[in-house]
Amino acid sequence: MELLTNWLAFTPVFAVPLVAAALGLIINERAGILNLGAEGIMLCGALVGIIAYIEFGDSIALGFIFGIVAGLILGFAFGLFVVVLRTNQVVTGISFVILGSGLTGLLGIPWVNIAVAGISPIHIPYLTDIPIIGRFLFGQDIVVYLTLLLVALTWIFLYRTRIGLELRAVGENPQAADADGINVEGYRLFAATLGGAFIGLAGAYLSIAMAKIFVLEMTQGRGWIAIALVIFARWMPWKAILGGVLFGGIEAMIPRLKAIGVPIPQYFLEMAPYLATLAVLIYAAMKMRSGQEAPKALGIPYVREDRK
Repeated sequence: MELLTNWLAFTPVFAVPLVAAALGLIINERAGILNLGAEGIMLCGALVGIIAYIEFGDSIALGFIFGIVAGLILGFAFGLFVVVLRTNQVVTGISFVILGSGLTGLLGIPWVNIAVAGISPIHIPYLTDIPIIGRFLFGQDIVVYLTLLLVALTWIFLYRTRIGLELRAVGENPQAADADGINVEGYRLFAATLGGAFIGLAGAYLSIAMAKIFVLEMTQGRGWIAIALVIFARWMPWKAILGGVLFGGIEAMIPRLKAIGVPIPQYFLEMAPYLATLAVLIYAAMKMRSGQEAPKALGIPYVREDRK
């Protein structure tokens, strides 16, 4: 019973970085931008967040703000490359992964392995103490609940506002959107920047709230899992929660199984999230029939002079 209670309690904590990063990638891809650089942007958000937290007197708010700003700047830079300079989106994304790894390795050494208090879960009398589900539903930190709010706001933005409608039009048919007077490059650059901010938030949460420490390469493939999560969610923000709980639940179970001494090889446990990622990709490929639910112009650069 204690194992089940602890597993459920920590599942949302492991899910938040994946959901936040997936929201940013959904915004990117709805505008037609394929961003494979989430891993590198998350790393930078994690480092900048923990630096701000430590240097500004254990300020949780500034830690998250600086992490978001780091993601926003990198998202804007990514947008400049792929939207304005029209570089290859796949190659540029992979370059940002390497850039993030290199930058954090070069600049982050003074802040590596410094344990911090970070953000603590809230406690609601009586509700948090409910057996099994109390901590899962009512004993999370404030960012978990804010992430749920961000999911709702992202859905409203994409499907209930004019800007969201035009952004999705840019990702579906940029030629038609341009003919209707929509600034395709402007919307794509905006989507890249806003998506980067979400990914930076995911990185800051990883170091400040989840691990409460910064170590090199601490994302451990979560940026790639977030990319798979977007496909699993079929580019719908609310479905990202389901995928986040699935992957977060797998990650949360690994240390629990190790703690009770389950006779499963360590390396098999550590590769479980990535096996789940492969399973999700196979499932999505079978369900979506040639990816028909993806934005039509995803990954395709738009050159106005080529419009027919």
